[in-house]
Formats: sequence, C-alpha cells, structure tokens
Amino acid sequence: MDKNIISKPIDTAYRNIRQILEDARKTAYSAVNVAMVQAYWNIGRLIVEEEQRGKAKAGYGEYLLEELSIRLTRDFGKGFTETNLRYMRLFYLSFEILNAERSQFLPDKIHHALRDESVATQKGDAVRHTSITSQKKSLTA
Repeated sequence: MDKNIISKPIDTAYRNIRQILEDARKTAYSAVNVAMVQAYWNIGRLIVEEEQRGKAKAGYGEYLLEELSIRLTRDFGKGFTETNLRYMRLFYLSFEILNAERSQFLPDKIHHALRDESVATQKGDAVRHTSITSQKKSLTA
C-alpha cells in the first residue's frame, strides 16, 4: 500500500485532533486563570475584612499578613509572600465589585494598579501611596 495515500488522511486527522487539544488547553487555561483571579480577589477581601475587625490592635495588619504568609506558604508553596498578600488586598480594594462590568478586569488596569503599588512599596515612600479612591479614579479613567 502506498504510504502517501494513507499519510494525507492521517495528516488531516492529526491536524484536527491537534487543534481540538490546543483549543481545549486554551479553554482550560482561561478557566484556571478566571478561578485564580477570583481566588486572589477573595483572599484580598478576607484580609481586608479581618484587618477591619482587628483595627484597634496596633500592628495587627502586619502580624496578620506575616502569619498568613507563613501558614499559606507551608500549605500551598510559593506565591504567598507578605508582598503578594498585600497585592491581593490591593486587588480587592481596587476592584471591590467583582461581578461588575467585565472591563474592570482588563489585565492592563490590574497590572498598572499593582505596579504602582509595587513601585511605591519598593521606594519606601509612604507619601507616594495614594488613597484607594484616587486609585479607583485613575483605573476607570
């Protein structure tokens, strides 16, 4: 039997199967990304709620982030540094209405909000930290 006659349908089948698998992977990655964005938003929400309950205790927020970082890193591995937990808190504060207009979740807006906070934190310039209200205004502009 001529291999060329057989290989053309196999090539077509292979390309079609490959496309199905690539599409499925893209869909799975997208679903995972959405789930992780929601998880990080909810982690930020819980941190904010817990900090508000412990407001009267001096240094409670820092202790909370430190302790959560230790425990979450132990249980889930890398990715739960105090800095990342601060980013999750900022993410929640910047996008308090999770199910609002989808455009709020544009990666550029999220990236800019987190980058601005990161730059301020890295410089150690407390004055540079803007209020959440002004951050929201700049994100929606």
